[in-house]
This record gives sequence, C-alpha cells and structure tokens, in this order.
Amino acid sequence: MRQRGVAERLRAGAKWEDMELVFPNRVGKPMDANNLYHRDWKNLLERAGLSDQGFTFHALRHTFATTLLRQNVNPKIVQHQLGHATISQTMDTYSHVMPEMGDIAADALEAALS
Repeated sequence: MRQRGVAERLRAGAKWEDMELVFPNRVGKPMDANNLYHRDWKNLLERAGLSDQGFTFHALRHTFATTLLRQNVNPKIVQHQLGHATISQTMDTYSHVMPEMGDIAADALEAALS
C-alpha cells in the first residue's frame, strides 16, 4: 500500500496535497464517497462475484468495529475510531457482539482475588 501511495504522489506532482490520509484520492485529498462507491466498491464486488449478495459499503464499518471489539480493544478506542459522539452510541450499536465480556470480567476478578 505504501508503494502505491508513493507512486500516486509522484504522478500527482505539484497537485498533491498531503493531508496524511490513509486512503486519499489521486491528489491526496479525501475520497469522494460517490466515486468510491461507484468506481471502486461496486467493481470490487463484481470482481469477487458478490455483486448480488447485498453487501453495503457500511458493512465494512460494521466489520471494522466488530473485529476490534471481539479482539478486546477498549470500546473508547473504537468509539474514537468510528467518530461516535458518545460511548453509549458505540455500545448500543455493537455490544451484542461482545457477550463473552461478562466471562472475561468474571475471570479477571477471580484472578485478582486469588
């Protein structure tokens, strides 16, 4: 990915605006959501043979959050990454993917008191 980014910077030349984005457009600015969806996302789904499966771009966001929470990343970090205004927004949306957290908490308490 870094090599591609360097190549894009060189191609853009003076047009490049370094905004320190992970996934910039071809001149370093934020990607346009419409372009990303129609040029890239739909094409990617077609190439993967998944265009008729109902995958939405938003599913990537949900997968991102779910994966982090299942790996026991602190929910405050996930909240920040998602840009949620409150931790309750994050937990109300994603706590269903963390049923094992009660077991983790019980095990931690047992270990602390042993």
